[in-house]
Amino acid sequence: MNNYKEQLAQAQAEIVKQKEKIDDLQQRLDECTQDINKLIHWVQSLQQNILAVYNSVTWQIGNFIAQIILKLLGRTGKITARDCIDKILASFVIWKINYLQKQQHSKLQPYTPWHDNNEYTLWIKQFDLVNKIDTDQKLPYQPTISILMPITGDGSCINSILEQIYPNWELLIIQPDECSITLPADERIKQITESNALNLAIGDFIAILDSEAELPAYALYKIVEILNEHPTVNLLYSDEDKLNSAGKRYDPYFKSDWNPDLFYSQNFINNLAVYRKSIIVDKFDNIVPGSYDFTLRFIERIEDGTIIHIPQILYHEKKARKTTNNSQILQAHFKRLQQFKIKVKETVAGHTRVIYPLPEELPLVSLIIPTRDRVKLLRGTVTGILQQTDYKNIEIIIMDNGSEELETLEYLTQIQQDEKVTVIQHNAPFNYSQLNNIGISYAKGNIIGLINNDLEVINSDWLTEMVSHALRPEIGAVGAKLYYANDTIQHAGVIVGLSGMAGHNFKFLAKEAPGYHWRPFLIQNYSVVTAACLVMRKEIFEAVGGLNEKHLKTAFNDVDLCLKIRERGYRIVWTPYAELYHLESASRGSDNTLKKYLRLRHEINYMQSHWGSVLANDPYYNPNLTIEYDDFALAYPPRN
Repeated sequence: MNNYKEQLAQAQAEIVKQKEKIDDLQQRLDECTQDINKLIHWVQSLQQNILAVYNSVTWQIGNFIAQIILKLLGRTGKITARDCIDKILASFVIWKINYLQKQQHSKLQPYTPWHDNNEYTLWIKQFDLVNKIDTDQKLPYQPTISILMPITGDGSCINSILEQIYPNWELLIIQPDECSITLPADERIKQITESNALNLAIGDFIAILDSEAELPAYALYKIVEILNEHPTVNLLYSDEDKLNSAGKRYDPYFKSDWNPDLFYSQNFINNLAVYRKSIIVDKFDNIVPGSYDFTLRFIERIEDGTIIHIPQILYHEKKARKTTNNSQILQAHFKRLQQFKIKVKETVAGHTRVIYPLPEELPLVSLIIPTRDRVKLLRGTVTGILQQTDYKNIEIIIMDNGSEELETLEYLTQIQQDEKVTVIQHNAPFNYSQLNNIGISYAKGNIIGLINNDLEVINSDWLTEMVSHALRPEIGAVGAKLYYANDTIQHAGVIVGLSGMAGHNFKFLAKEAPGYHWRPFLIQNYSVVTAACLVMRKEIFEAVGGLNEKHLKTAFNDVDLCLKIRERGYRIVWTPYAELYHLESASRGSDNTLKKYLRLRHEINYMQSHWGSVLANDPYYNPNLTIEYDDFALAYPPRN
């Protein structure tokens, strides 16, 4: 019998050991998958840049001159550098298609840190905030900050509080009876009970910290520095990262400035957050300080303009945060706001999705589709709208910009037999802004949609989702999640300032990849969304003057439109729950002629002269992240 027990114990120990190995291998596999997706992302971006060079006027002129010289020298054509590059890229495309087909039916990939740990370590040495703090600077306003700290572990965070270079703080320790941590002898440190924590705090501001986290020594000083610059602020929050068991920092979260729709999807405020105490009232008594519920109740009582984001790492998390279901908490928030028809669902990785209601009588939506020939693309787009979209109260206005192919003309004649479709002929030089402006002048709907002629519907409720946001009074325009045909991302929001102008973030990222802190899967605010699929209220479009058909005939007109909308105080929202395929610019071609190049140059100059200061500082993109590329990589150097 004893021998049997020993064998059983050994078998169980071996099972545990093998399970640990399996877990370790799975983690390595997940990390390798994430690395492969990043490599695909980078190579595809490189491929696009190479193709742009080939199509550029400069390269074509240079290549033409080179061919003449070779002929004069009597040299026969041999394999060129372009031939070699094309061969490599063709091989990459074949490999990528095979890889993505294998991954196509795979489950959602698990989250792994976006930034390489070793690179982040080197980045910290160069750009950490400690090198930028001027402690000789006099701070006229020096409020007391009350720090509430429930003890859940060894209380290691206490030492990092004692090391703060800003002295005006108090530390209120909430210590369970069964926990017996010896507190340092400092009159600023007090032990209290959870029930009277907020009432006993004497500070002008409250911060809530996990006892196993750490603050850099300059954290409170930086907060007070910001309070001096923005005296009316009610809530501050910072960027954060994690500490592993060896004390090495990793997985930074460089956050957006205040992003209300993202906060409804993800509690990105978390740490380090500091709250003005005078806002906290009796109704907070039974709410855990610093919780998602606490923060929601707090922001219900303040203006968005009094929320400040500090784009520096002021918090190091040691203990992995537990995934919690916040859907009921968020539902209660909307109930307090008397918004009873809004529904909240739990979604990927414990995040939340807010579903906004539509009125009983659905508003008419006018969808404008500029086109020129390419009938197969147009047919797919129109069929998807008419037959694969569950929102039925629509009209389609096709703006035909001089189609000549017989098949296209026959289709345009035939499709008008559907009472929902109108075709308007506009035989003039291509001007995307003008085509849409004319189309919208014919629109009967209160809601309009700018729709490219190269879209394919994925989920039937895409338009329902977009209209539900467009009807929100605070929202000025709504963008969709667009994919290339190979199921990599084409559009998941636009960041202004990328490459000096604007660019799509997460371009070429795999559909299943979690991306940067799950951002590709969350409803959120951006400065701009693409007009390839954009829905908004007609009254707003008209109020901002529509698309700029004088200065922005082909490019950046959607950037200009969204910035004009934001200038009027509306928010731009992007939703991942409206999914479509997009064959980008398939019917327009590339800017590979001198005329097109000069036009593009004029449009760039206009945007930089008109929106220069805005392009230099996108509030929804962190200055610690690069504007050289579209992959949320670290900035060298940061822009703050």
